[in-house]
Amino acid sequence: MPINAAEIKKLRELTGAGVLDAKQALENASGNFEQALAVLKVKSMARADKKSERAARQGLIETYVHQGGRVGALLELNCETDFVARTDDFKNLAHDLALQIVAANPQYVSSDDLPTAERARLKLLFADAATAEGKKAELVEKIVAGKLESFYRDHCLLHQPFIRDESQTIQDLVTAAIAKLGENIVVRRFARFELGE
Repeated sequence: MPINAAEIKKLRELTGAGVLDAKQALENASGNFEQALAVLKVKSMARADKKSERAARQGLIETYVHQGGRVGALLELNCETDFVARTDDFKNLAHDLALQIVAANPQYVSSDDLPTAERARLKLLFADAATAEGKKAELVEKIVAGKLESFYRDHCLLHQPFIRDESQTIQDLVTAAIAKLGENIVVRRFARFELGE
């Protein structure tokens, strides 16, 4: 089956994969774009996992101010080299993350940053609520896990759906940038400011 060059280009833009990888994924999927996209996303996640141990000490500080100066965010986004930090792709990622912080108001970078005592308090709170509703013990554990995941989506930046494309999480966005730029990228920290708070 002949592979469409436009689909190869679109796959490359979405995943950061090379021309040959995108073409091969489409050929292996018999031209099915969605299947090829899924395969390439899995590959890019594997590449990102390999890079996650590498030191990321370069990067930039990004600011975003919205609503006539009433709400703003300050973000530290790190990568491995200053060369990548100066690329438009990296700068656009930083801008999108700062915009997300202003719009979605996360409290933590990831679920790993949630203090142990707070996690234990939330589990107890969710378990007590499920028990009070008369749920069976084996179901309570699943309910608690589901409510924790929901809490992470609401309060942890990397778990949140991206405001410009809710089919992706912020972690998906960062992973795609890692695959495209070939370096480890780390959201180090952020602060959100709102006038009067």
